[in-house]
Amino acid sequence: MSKKNNLLVAASGTGGHIFPALAVSKEVEDEWNIHWLGVDQRFDANFIPKKYNLTTLNINTPRKNIFLFYQYIKILMSTFQIIRILKEKKINLVFTTGGYISAPTIVASKLLRIPVIIHESNLIPGMVTKNFGFLCNYVLLGFKKTNFYLKNCKTIFTGTLLRDQFYKSNLLPAWVPKGKGPLLIVMGGSQGAKAINQIIYDSLEFLLKKKFRIVHIIGESNQQPFHVKNSKNYIQKKFTNEIAALIQNCDLVISRSGAGTINELIEAEKPSILIPYPDSKNNHQDKNAMILAETGGSVLINQNKISKEVFEEILERIFKIKSKKGKNHYEILDLMKKNMENNNKIKSKNEIKKFINYFLKEF
Repeated sequence: MSKKNNLLVAASGTGGHIFPALAVSKEVEDEWNIHWLGVDQRFDANFIPKKYNLTTLNINTPRKNIFLFYQYIKILMSTFQIIRILKEKKINLVFTTGGYISAPTIVASKLLRIPVIIHESNLIPGMVTKNFGFLCNYVLLGFKKTNFYLKNCKTIFTGTLLRDQFYKSNLLPAWVPKGKGPLLIVMGGSQGAKAINQIIYDSLEFLLKKKFRIVHIIGESNQQPFHVKNSKNYIQKKFTNEIAALIQNCDLVISRSGAGTINELIEAEKPSILIPYPDSKNNHQDKNAMILAETGGSVLINQNKISKEVFEEILERIFKIKSKKGKNHYEILDLMKKNMENNNKIKSKNEIKKFINYFLKEF
């Protein structure tokens, strides 16, 4: 079969949209010519390989103000630009992961009668999936329960495909602090999380006194670096490509609760403290976090109620040493680890690839 099939991947803005789309693209790139549709002035260019032919649109993220309706109209008006792109690149199939770039892409695809697949990784579907999913040939779901919210869509439970590094064992990077103290990985998503960064800064003296080793990923969005003098147990980075190695080899993850993070924690069977982003649409990060909190694999903390005292008390409880048969261990942390092992995993790779390659054409 000649490689003449052209796939447009529409994913932009955050790692939650981009990373699953990248993982899917890598799986099908041998069968498809991949073209990527993103947005100007986002992080797209930092993540998308040149071989995926990135094209960006000049549209802005909708902001909650009196002009919100007109902002959405402007986004939908980009449908005409996307129609031109679809025609020029002779696209045979569109794959998207949600976000505001998805809506005009779905509309443009249907106007040209090009099949379109959307993947919804959150438990509570986003606005685009809820309002435009019925136009898609398939809505692929990261969680089974999402089907409840999408009665008018053709839904298929596939799970969420992660980056390759999560499906193999990785050694801990050499730059991680050495020692016997518990290793904490702190992260707030691709754009960072000011509230999580702040609570770490406020509690840093406590953490270092308790001999924790800390890798703090502060994110890319205008975060101010925090310098710690004379401490080998605290490492700060804006971003790292070795996130799987860090999660697999740490003792506890402290993070936001985007769908990507939830699936990474499930795959790595890693306990966590989750601090959902309070302004996420439809409180989807709270619902994502509850998936792990209900199984006992995670502690959920409301950002609006967090304090230095609460945060430190939770860590002390998780890492309280108990003695059993003459050996010391962290009783609560070990229980959280055991609970994480009970989460069901699904082999998403083959499922998602199957639905995309269903639309391959013979030339």
